[in-house]
Amino acid sequence: MKIHFTKMHGAGNDYIYVYTPDNPIESPAQTSVEWSKFHFGIGSDGLILIGKSDKADFSMRIFNNDGSEAMMCGNGIRCVGKFVYDHHLTDKETVTIDTLSGIKILELHVKDGKVESATVDMGEPILENKKQLATQTGGMIAGEVEADGVKYTGTYVCMGNPHFVIFVPDVMQIPLTEIGPKLEHHPLFPERCNIEFAQICTDGSIRMRVWERGSGITMACGTGACATAVAAALNRKAGRSSDIRMDGGVLHIDWKDNNHIFMTGPATTVFEGEIEL
Repeated sequence: MKIHFTKMHGAGNDYIYVYTPDNPIESPAQTSVEWSKFHFGIGSDGLILIGKSDKADFSMRIFNNDGSEAMMCGNGIRCVGKFVYDHHLTDKETVTIDTLSGIKILELHVKDGKVESATVDMGEPILENKKQLATQTGGMIAGEVEADGVKYTGTYVCMGNPHFVIFVPDVMQIPLTEIGPKLEHHPLFPERCNIEFAQICTDGSIRMRVWERGSGITMACGTGACATAVAAALNRKAGRSSDIRMDGGVLHIDWKDNNHIFMTGPATTVFEGEIEL
């Protein structure tokens, strides 16, 4: 059975996209593991399934490259918006997407009949969740966590998935491949956690690198960019509007007065193809 797929990325955060009404996949977790392998598969951070929904214009399911299912992906959802518009599944420039963390609204920025970028209402940040953070309140702002004898000061922010943002003088000096998995699996985080290291730059932007739960180092993370912007504002390191610079590109984050986070960034198609399932 051949499955048609589209490889896309948002600021370098790359996924394999499949429209499931035309290409059903019975075992998406295992499929994500196999297809995400570099050299042996397509190569990606994971698999995103686009489907129909009785609550929104479309639905999305996100599977990391280790087979675990994510609740939300900020870079992925922008690409979903591009996919459904560019493939003529909708002619609307405002679309709703049903995700495991709720319905998200996308404003698509179209040029010459194609989506170039999108702005997503990511909803409100959640600062306390005892299931995700093992503290008395389920929250932490500028709190300490220790790994390998080193103490890190971080802030917990949930954007549909959990993030722990640590501000450092220079993100490039952090051994992310070593410390990332140890913090992801730290007892402080019962459901594991996305880990961001962030640096305030002289131009006011924020340089961020990320270790994603279930994927490892990725070029960018949309929910992580949102969490970083929130953490910067909470710790008075930035205002409520920030440019987050990641390995794969820049996302603009606005924390509006209504407490909603709006994320704007690119969505890019890399190639399309068919693969046997």
